[in-house]
Amino acid sequence: MTGFFEKLNRSIAQNSSLLVVGIDPNPEMMPGGDPSSQHHSIEALGDWLRTIIEQTADHVCAYKPSLGFYQALGAPGFELLRQVLQDIPSHLPIIIDAKHSDLNTATPFAHTLFQEWHVDAVTLSPLAGQDAIAPFLLYGDKASFIVCRTSNPAARVIQDYPQGQLPFYQHLVQEARTWGSPEQLGFEIGTSTPESLAQIRALAPERMLLARSIWGDTAPLEAFLKAGLDASGNGLLLPVPQDWLRETNLAEKLQNLNHRVSQVRQEISQTAASCQLWTAPQSAEPHPHRDLILQLFDLECILFGDYVQASGDTFAYYIDLRKIISNPQVFHQVLNAYAEILENLVFDRIAGIPYGSLPTATGLSLRLHHPMIFPRKEVKAHGTRRLIEGEFHAGETVVVVDDILISGKSAIEGAQKLESAGLKVQDIVVLIDHEKGVKTRLKQQGYQAHSVLTISEIAHSLYNAGRITESQLEVLLHHQASI
Repeated sequence: MTGFFEKLNRSIAQNSSLLVVGIDPNPEMMPGGDPSSQHHSIEALGDWLRTIIEQTADHVCAYKPSLGFYQALGAPGFELLRQVLQDIPSHLPIIIDAKHSDLNTATPFAHTLFQEWHVDAVTLSPLAGQDAIAPFLLYGDKASFIVCRTSNPAARVIQDYPQGQLPFYQHLVQEARTWGSPEQLGFEIGTSTPESLAQIRALAPERMLLARSIWGDTAPLEAFLKAGLDASGNGLLLPVPQDWLRETNLAEKLQNLNHRVSQVRQEISQTAASCQLWTAPQSAEPHPHRDLILQLFDLECILFGDYVQASGDTFAYYIDLRKIISNPQVFHQVLNAYAEILENLVFDRIAGIPYGSLPTATGLSLRLHHPMIFPRKEVKAHGTRRLIEGEFHAGETVVVVDDILISGKSAIEGAQKLESAGLKVQDIVVLIDHEKGVKTRLKQQGYQAHSVLTISEIAHSLYNAGRITESQLEVLLHHQASI
């Protein structure tokens, strides 16, 4: 299934355009339109919007219907929206401008947008927090644009608060980056100054930015482009000026604007190419779990410094996976990654190793419809005094789920406790393997170890994405290479 950004990048390349056109039934923008007749001109609005699509389909990379305009027209407006969504060529992505922010309706609204209306992306307001955004991020082939700033002057007292410190809108960008991967989550910025766009680009160098309100300022287009484009001349979507939609030479104006944008993009990409010291080979394919790796890093699950591990070893980094359970969207991806491995194994029950992997084992039990048990870390002196919690029968096969393989001690001890109760253990599945030869030692004891990621895969993915420096890359690879 083609994801939003893959579809977007294809349309950008095909039409040589970064332009997004708002396709809205706004009578005030129609040639000769009369605002007072908006409830009596559905057919005229539909004809006008269809004409805009015909004139722009070869010159823009996406369409952005604003849901509010259609809602204002009542039931006929929703029928008009349905027709507009059908009229837009299927190879061009559709971004619904909804600014949705209600926690209670997030799940059904996400289903309506992505499963029934088949749109590709949505704009969302983040003030209700990550919980309101997560239902939209569960659709891996879709995207969400988080509204982080508006050009409305009255909003400055909120967006720029507090004075002299990191303003709220920038803090919002830093926080929302941890909610989803670059392939799922971008930012919408309404601004009349290139400086604001540049500040957000600096905070989110890898994100797609959807600009608004850039045409009312005296600053030249080139200034906005250089502020918002990434180092490769990509990562920025520009609005088509609304007043152009009533012009008879719309296609010509878009063609000229695309040419101006392309010149600046080419200048930036050539500069980046001349300054680049090293890049991954053009043929190199990204890791299949690259998005998950980047999100783990953004959640600060990977820390640098001197840390004593549970095994007793001291590493110059630390991986803290306990943060994952507080981020439903990332936890969902982690469970998917584990499930891809477990679905190819044969077992009767799932056993989580206390305490770090118990939430993961619980999620996998629910997802794969296999009962869960777990070996106690210590046996209590009261109650049932059981070594294994949960129902099971001797002779059953159990797959062990753990979080990280460093020495393998916790996984081996857990497997041995299960075996002491008459259960069979053949496979041990972890999220991260530190590549210290533990898989070989486990195999020698009769266990087949599987991992979603290795520390070297994490290191190279982060380095290739520009998340870590060369020295940090060496830190992550040091313990793997020194064994």
